[in-house]
Amino acid sequence: MSEPLLSVDDLHVEIASRERTVHALDGVSLDLAPGEALGVVGESGSGKTMTALSVLGLLPSGGAITRGSVRFDGEDLVAGGEKRLRDVRGNTIGVVFQDPLTSLNPTMTIGAQVAEPLLLHHDISKKEALSRAQDMLGFVGMPQPAERMRNYPHQLSGGMRQRVAIAMALVCEPKLLIADEPTTALDVTTQHQILELIDDLRSRLGMAMILVTHDLGVIANRVDRVAVMYAGKIAERAGVRSLFRAPRHRYTEALFAALPEKAVVGATELWTIPGLPPNLAVEQHGCRFAARCAFATDVCRAEEPPLTGDDHAFACFHPVPLQAADPLDDVVPGEARHTPVVKSGGPLLELTDLRKDFPLSGGPFARSRGTVSAVGGVTLTVQKGETFGMVGESGCGKTTIGRMVAGLEDPTSGSIAFEGQDLATMSRAQRREHRRNIQLMFQDSTAAMDPRMRVGAILREPLVIQGVGDRAEQDRVVGELLDAVGLPRGAVDRYPHEFSGGQRQRLGLARALTLSPDLIVADEPVSALDVSVQAQILNLMRELQRDRELTYLFISHDLAVIRYLADTVGVMYLGKLVECGPADEVYAHPLHPYTRGLLDTVNVPDPEQVDDTRTPLGGETPSAANPPSGCRFRTRCPIAQDICATVEPAATTPLGAGHQVACHFPLVEEGAPAAA
Repeated sequence: MSEPLLSVDDLHVEIASRERTVHALDGVSLDLAPGEALGVVGESGSGKTMTALSVLGLLPSGGAITRGSVRFDGEDLVAGGEKRLRDVRGNTIGVVFQDPLTSLNPTMTIGAQVAEPLLLHHDISKKEALSRAQDMLGFVGMPQPAERMRNYPHQLSGGMRQRVAIAMALVCEPKLLIADEPTTALDVTTQHQILELIDDLRSRLGMAMILVTHDLGVIANRVDRVAVMYAGKIAERAGVRSLFRAPRHRYTEALFAALPEKAVVGATELWTIPGLPPNLAVEQHGCRFAARCAFATDVCRAEEPPLTGDDHAFACFHPVPLQAADPLDDVVPGEARHTPVVKSGGPLLELTDLRKDFPLSGGPFARSRGTVSAVGGVTLTVQKGETFGMVGESGCGKTTIGRMVAGLEDPTSGSIAFEGQDLATMSRAQRREHRRNIQLMFQDSTAAMDPRMRVGAILREPLVIQGVGDRAEQDRVVGELLDAVGLPRGAVDRYPHEFSGGQRQRLGLARALTLSPDLIVADEPVSALDVSVQAQILNLMRELQRDRELTYLFISHDLAVIRYLADTVGVMYLGKLVECGPADEVYAHPLHPYTRGLLDTVNVPDPEQVDDTRTPLGGETPSAANPPSGCRFRTRCPIAQDICATVEPAATTPLGAGHQVACHFPLVEEGAPAAA
């Protein structure tokens, strides 16, 4: 065995403030061999990011390593101090952060930012550094790297900004790359491209990698070993195949059971982990997972289980038996717990040839330079009581449709019929009367709530605006809403920042329910949540839909979430609805090459499942300011022919009514084109 490139031994990290001290890490130990990829997973607050960033001393204000060592390439970085860490950061260890927009300097050009690490760590001229920066941008697959050198971060797409962040991290050819949630906010195709890029660069440069993520599908396909963290400690550590084949810790087992794919296969509700992680500002006793574990006994609450084992180590007094047939078989009832949503029938929302063009302008006093075709003529129907799932890559127009339905954007043309009345032709006063029946659930629940208002005032505000009831009646409604979303009534006196991400999303759902709407437009409501909290929110949405006869227009780029929640699926591409039908049919028999490509691009949370017939979607999405003629997907389509460039395909139903596709050569038999 070669000497580890990185060795973290008994690492303890504390974060002190005036009010309290949080014991963020408590005795974390791990090794990383040269060229090896280690995945670190766990719920939010488990310590996975803190572990990765402690390697470089990138701790938050008040944070300090109180015990333990971090040896990198034979040298103790903790003992070396800040001066030595500055020499290592961005040089021999590169870092890719979760949000590239906030990690890039908005006042510097892309070229200057990629060249900066070279100028800091190497004796090199500015001209040579810029030349190497341009080469690195080309190396990471940036289109037209010479032109991008002069751009600023706001001029690039999310995927391009992440490529810039990767170029900055790799320009000094480090031995170790730390990637902290590098694809969390990206759609499935951009995520696939970024992960493939990192894999390729790791192989070519011989780098080791620590990949921090809550996406178990990413972990299954991209790393060699996995460390599962919970409440500042490592709960389980094993090779990726061993962990997914036979998880031993009850927490790991519960994380796997909360995956949307599990519920789809078993026709059950998502398994959820009860309770919340422990407060790390309070001294811990016994197993930290005991309060949430169905198998905990007195010994779990009294003693802390040691991390035992070599190749597959776990810290659990009552581990999952190696012979267990399926995770949580002995906990989850055997019968299906998924109660179908009863649709009341009849259309609630009908969009007809809906279009939205945004003007392109060089500034407030400049003339228009054309338009961006965000939505290019969409027709669809949402039935009362159903969940209509809308999927597609970033920029496909799905959020714009949601905003038009909710009245936040006016359509350029077309109609939005809600309960038979066209919202697009109503005056603002008339639309206000209908707005209470259509509510919007935002992606970022933090940004959607005023941080200066208490929760009670936030939830009561729609009632006040609409003049519903007196103060006593409004307080009664707020209390019932908090009960419905599983939050204590005492939450009315707290501010949004005092809640966890999952709790804030519950508040966002409560706010959307305040006026008892018929339709909720949910725009990426679970994209930023880890798998266990995501399961709680999705189950809650299903339960409230049954109880309140709600209809959802659910927008997401997560195909597994849409498959679990949606009755009907609409697939969007560059402003067009290319396929629409019952969820089970669309997933089992996709008719459009774009839908097939999206499904083949998804990271399957199973390292044993290798399908050579999968053809992940490639290429770049064209600009909506100048979309391709004919079929907008033809520039990326593997079966495009001459007619695709000249004639826009009309919607047809090759498999029968209810499953529509807009394609000249629909995939009637999987993988084989057949003339429409």
